Amino acid sequence: MTDYAQLEKRLGYTFKDKQLIIEALTHKSDKKPYNNERLEFLGDAVLDLIVGEYLFNKFPKSNEGILSKIRASLVNESGFTLLARAIDLGEYIYLSPAEENNNGRNKPSLLSNAFEAVIGAIYLEAGLDTAKKIAITLLEEAHPKIDLDTLSKDYKTALQELTQATHGVTPQYELLGSSGPDHKKEFEIAVKLNDETIASARGKSKKEAQQKAAKIALEALKQ
Repeated sequence: MTDYAQLEKRLGYTFKDKQLIIEALTHKSDKKPYNNERLEFLGDAVLDLIVGEYLFNKFPKSNEGILSKIRASLVNESGFTLLARAIDLGEYIYLSPAEENNNGRNKPSLLSNAFEAVIGAIYLEAGLDTAKKIAITLLEEAHPKIDLDTLSKDYKTALQELTQATHGVTPQYELLGSSGPDHKKEFEIAVKLNDETIASARGKSKKEAQQKAAKIALEALKQ
């Protein structure tokens, strides 16, 4: 395992209490008298607050539903795993030989938990402002564009969240037609708001056409 001083350098923060960073990096499989589960619990709550405040300030016109949806796209196992991998966190975790042999350093759950623990440790030692600065810096590096339709691959869900917030209605999808032989059919779908077509698209399946149309509609409504 690499010396965690390199991790501190990547974080832009040097721990005064080295036992704190060691605890944050210690997986329960290592069978020490301590592990990172308590710090993980704290870090989860801290990150929830940090990201919530960040989105509250970044999107002053968005309602609670949209903010919650974006936060849910960021504050989860896959989101924290992405940030953990950006700082090569897996290299620094203390694991049992068995967990090491089981590819533990690359497990999303293990990486996500360790990331939460590290942020929890920074919060304990240096306070919320320092933890926030580090977390937001990593978040913005990992996500050059933070908005609902960028974070969510499900454009239909993203569109529904937006239209319910801005128009108070749910978009409707209408099959305009299909063409081509059975083995190579193409479907055309329209998206409607209040019986008005706002976008249409073609796809190799109805589902694909709906997603494409929803993406076009999202882009149009945001202009």
